[in-house]
Amino acid sequence: MVKPPLRTKSIGFKVSEEEYAQLETAALARARGIIRPNGIGVVVFADTRTSSWEALLTAVIESEWRITASWPIDTENQNRTQAQDSASLQSSIHLVCRPRENYDSHSRTVDVGDWRDVLAELPRRMEEWMPRLQTEGIVGADAIFACLGPALEIFSRYARVEKASGERVFLKEYLEYVWAAVAKEALNMIFAGADATGFEEDARLTAMWLWTLSAGATNKDTTVTTDDDSDEPEEQGEDAVVEKKAKLTGFILEYDAARKIAQGLGAHFEQLSSLVDVNGDKARLLPVSERARYLFGKNEGVAPTKQKGKPKQLSLLDVLGEAEESGRGWSEKTASRLGNTVLDRIHQSMILFGAGRGEALKRFLVADGAGQDQRFWRLAQALSALYPKGTDERRWVEGVLARKKGLGF
Repeated sequence: MVKPPLRTKSIGFKVSEEEYAQLETAALARARGIIRPNGIGVVVFADTRTSSWEALLTAVIESEWRITASWPIDTENQNRTQAQDSASLQSSIHLVCRPRENYDSHSRTVDVGDWRDVLAELPRRMEEWMPRLQTEGIVGADAIFACLGPALEIFSRYARVEKASGERVFLKEYLEYVWAAVAKEALNMIFAGADATGFEEDARLTAMWLWTLSAGATNKDTTVTTDDDSDEPEEQGEDAVVEKKAKLTGFILEYDAARKIAQGLGAHFEQLSSLVDVNGDKARLLPVSERARYLFGKNEGVAPTKQKGKPKQLSLLDVLGEAEESGRGWSEKTASRLGNTVLDRIHQSMILFGAGRGEALKRFLVADGAGQDQRFWRLAQALSALYPKGTDERRWVEGVLARKKGLGF
């Protein structure tokens, strides 16, 4: 089983990612050297870090293996320490590999793939695999990483892939297209019967982000500790003060995975500072309550900032009260300001529901016209299935949807 923690506990030394990639390549090359030309090998891998996956897949290709099949198999204990309070795989991905050579033991090093043909085949493979995985109950991060196998079947059948100019295409560039193809097909399933391109980038990113976290989601999936999530306890001296770990609310993904998802969707974090917060190697999709000030006009356009000491916790009523005092409206009678995007307007309606502002919610949906846009209800319906059970977001969006029929929509 290949699983790189970049830390060898039993021996007590660490290796860099580059050194680990070299060790992976050497190990797979050794296995490749002793197997018969018609033999078969299986690499078992369970890691959500994209850097680990890139290292493994690069090692597979450079050691002259080709991936011929893949499938996720449940092997991971979700009660283990690392799986708690974080997004993690429920299954291990089994990559079935064969030597890239003819049965006469001559390596097929002259096989060159055309980049245009590879890119043309990629979306067709995703269209075949994503629905199949969903039928088997494999969604979220498990589905994303399970799709890497079929995608690499295309790429790894060649000794090298070249563009029309003769320039070689390396795996890292190909994986960017893989993420985009996976994201596109996932959105097609999330918004079944609707054109996902009709939604703005913040809606597409939110839907894909929540879908990625959806496998085995529990209430704990909405938070993550700010500390290292290593299984290994830190050594404490006799006089050490054990501090309670701080929690970040929201929906957490590894930064590089979140960046690749965003890139595949054509979304840009720098333009979504009111929706996404990046802190080190973690990216956080903000909880709806934390967006209240931005959505209702207080400190508009300013992302949440860290404060020294314990921050003042404002209820939704407090935030709405600030908006009213500043002349921004949102009382039961005054005019309100619709959000810039469909997602913003859904979050506004969710906050009004959560704050018990029934009449303001009715006016927002009917008189102000938020509910007149059918995209509003399609996105709200999708979010009601994507937000984890037990969260405020799930309860609030379901509350808004419950008003739909009574308001004549």
